[in-house]
Amino acid sequence: MTQPDNDILKAAQDHLWLHFTRHSSYEQAEIPTIVRGEGSYIYDIHGKRYLDGLAGLFVVQAGHGRSELAEAAAKQAQELAFFPLWSYAHPKAAELAARLAALTPGDLNRVFFTSGGGEAVESAWKLAKQYFKLTGKPLKHKVISRQIAYHGTPHGALSITGIPAFKEMFEPLVPGSVRVPNTNHYRADEISGIQGMTPEEYGFWAAERVARAIEMEGPDTVAAVFAEPVQNAGGCFPPPPGYWQRLREICDEYDVLLVSDEVICAFGRLGTMFGGQKFDYVPDIITCAKGLTSGYSPLGAMIASDRLFEPFKKGDNTFAHGYTFGGHPVSAAVALANLDIFEREDLLGHVTKNEPVFQATLEGLKDLPIVGDVRGSGYFWGIELVKDKTTKETFTAEESERLLRGFLSKALFEAGLYCRADDRGDPVIQLAPPLVAGPKEFDEIGSILRTVLTQAWARL
Repeated sequence: MTQPDNDILKAAQDHLWLHFTRHSSYEQAEIPTIVRGEGSYIYDIHGKRYLDGLAGLFVVQAGHGRSELAEAAAKQAQELAFFPLWSYAHPKAAELAARLAALTPGDLNRVFFTSGGGEAVESAWKLAKQYFKLTGKPLKHKVISRQIAYHGTPHGALSITGIPAFKEMFEPLVPGSVRVPNTNHYRADEISGIQGMTPEEYGFWAAERVARAIEMEGPDTVAAVFAEPVQNAGGCFPPPPGYWQRLREICDEYDVLLVSDEVICAFGRLGTMFGGQKFDYVPDIITCAKGLTSGYSPLGAMIASDRLFEPFKKGDNTFAHGYTFGGHPVSAAVALANLDIFEREDLLGHVTKNEPVFQATLEGLKDLPIVGDVRGSGYFWGIELVKDKTTKETFTAEESERLLRGFLSKALFEAGLYCRADDRGDPVIQLAPPLVAGPKEFDEIGSILRTVLTQAWARL
């Protein structure tokens, strides 16, 4: 260890406030410090290599160490480092907006840039409220979202989030958010109280809960439904067949906006540019971020249909909302270069081709007694852990604490795999490698998981 390395570790220990982190965990331990990345791998301050099984945080689609993205940022910073989109445009934001409009499904042609995903969700709720006020339905302000769903940390986005533990310290939050069941078919019997539904039957049942919620709240008060194409929190809940089509019908019937929160699922994570293209639906709004720049510079966006922009073309109507760094010139330039990589290297085709290989690798772990379910789509998968495969008995809160934080998180990292062991719902391990990963990396992921999960079961 060099003195500069020691200084960095001390600075992290003494001054850095980590996000979503129990700092007590590092009272007597060094904070893991990542210094560089290359392809699907990251390296810590000691030079140890890890497979990045989470693409940073569902972000680094094009892989680490892409010099062309760094060069795009440097070139733009020299030309125009910053200018806001408040009543003015700049070339890269305009070019990127047009390119995104060409990639989105349907008539989602208006791009409102933000700094990140939570801001995009916040923007979508605000737009939904103002749109209905401007079109003569001022009472429509409520939003419906799913249980265990995560939609961000700003007060509005946090209100839409369906994870009570994340919200309780910040109450009271924004009123008007209503929860409905999620699409976890593995737990369908206990969620619905109905035994033995097929995926199609459960998808219809879950979508109908949205209709019942709208009716219960009053259609004249509900503005939007927020849902991810594949729900992240809880461990990758893919939609049952027909679910999104029925959701679209319900929203149309009650004049409610359908918001597809694709902060994780857009830009190739599922093998398509946007989630609606994977599951054959067209939302009214897409919220996105993360993979838009592969994480090389912060950027998010709310992409809205032409219909929602119409009222803002008239008179003195203004969407009185914005962010200093939304559509930052450097970030927009990086996003354009990132989309060039998608096209040049056919990253969507690469994910589509390798999705069955990744799925088969993870499903091969089902012979382990601790693995209850493997689910997901594209390069976005969750493994649910159970005490009893036959009954699907899950772990108590205390057992989950010991299993995930007491062993799995640290053991997986020490074995060379960076991923997420999560208990926002039932205990799961989440995997979302960079889109450049392939069978070699999948084999490495599978091997590490098999070893560590076998050790975890032996400790129970």
